[in-house]
Amino acid sequence: MGYPFDPELAAAAVMLADLDISDLAAARAAQAAELAAAMAEADERGVLVREVRVPGRAPGDPEVPLRIYRPADATGRLPAVYSVHGGGFVLGSLDVDHDLNLRFARELPAVVVAVDYRLAPEHPYPAPLDDVFAGLTWLTRHTAHLDVDQGRIALWGDSAGAGLAAGVALLLRDLGAPPPRHLHLHSPALDDRLATASARRFTDTPVWNRRNAALSWAAYLGAGVPGGAAVPAYAAPARAGQLTGLPPTFVAVMEFDPLRDEALAFAAALRAAGVPTEVRRYPGTFHGCAAIGHAGVGQRINADGLAALRVGLSR
Repeated sequence: MGYPFDPELAAAAVMLADLDISDLAAARAAQAAELAAAMAEADERGVLVREVRVPGRAPGDPEVPLRIYRPADATGRLPAVYSVHGGGFVLGSLDVDHDLNLRFARELPAVVVAVDYRLAPEHPYPAPLDDVFAGLTWLTRHTAHLDVDQGRIALWGDSAGAGLAAGVALLLRDLGAPPPRHLHLHSPALDDRLATASARRFTDTPVWNRRNAALSWAAYLGAGVPGGAAVPAYAAPARAGQLTGLPPTFVAVMEFDPLRDEALAFAAALRAAGVPTEVRRYPGTFHGCAAIGHAGVGQRINADGLAALRVGLSR
């Protein structure tokens, strides 16, 4: 390595275990152990948490698990955040962003609905996208039951989850469905071609690097497919020829992240299409560093994200 990371992040990076999704079984087992420990310590006070299973997008599709968070003392209709976890399309579960979703519920306050989509390579595109779409469709159709303001729903995603969120936003637009009030993309994975300067350069960065990115796209789209001419924009939103009609968007970008430049290019394209777009770039950071809660920059990233959601839902 040798990157000029924020000093607190540099100290933490030394302690991080390398993430290698070439051994997917081992990566999943390691993540499951970490999440089990985190869930045992999660503070759910003040938030009602329950899980439901909702119909898949098409007849015959499996049900989609959702986890619903609601502030215990809230009354009346609240805004909602639909939360899509990251994990390179191959990792993750409802537990990934549990603490963050609790924070969204408490501090916005809002109803948070997190989706547990199927993972690649066992379930490649379009299965994960279909699950995310199905869960959001269920939320929009059950706002009265959930005491949610139908006109104040934010679509939030991290990394691969942000790519799925952007893909669903494109799909909703093209189907003529009502858009979310706010689209929130945190370190989004948007471009299977991996041709940007950051995608080529960052081969040894913590948490995420070019090798993992290439493996994740191959798992999601199929071996030999990434970079080809037939990849649809719903799978890789950077390929979208027209972004007009997408909701106001917030994009968080880490400096030493192979996904950096595709996020910046997508934000520029949104602006060129007339979509109100805010970009926050964080110097000295790497992919996933917002999870390092003791670091000042991690706290700032999370606070900025919360503030952007609050503003986006109040437009």
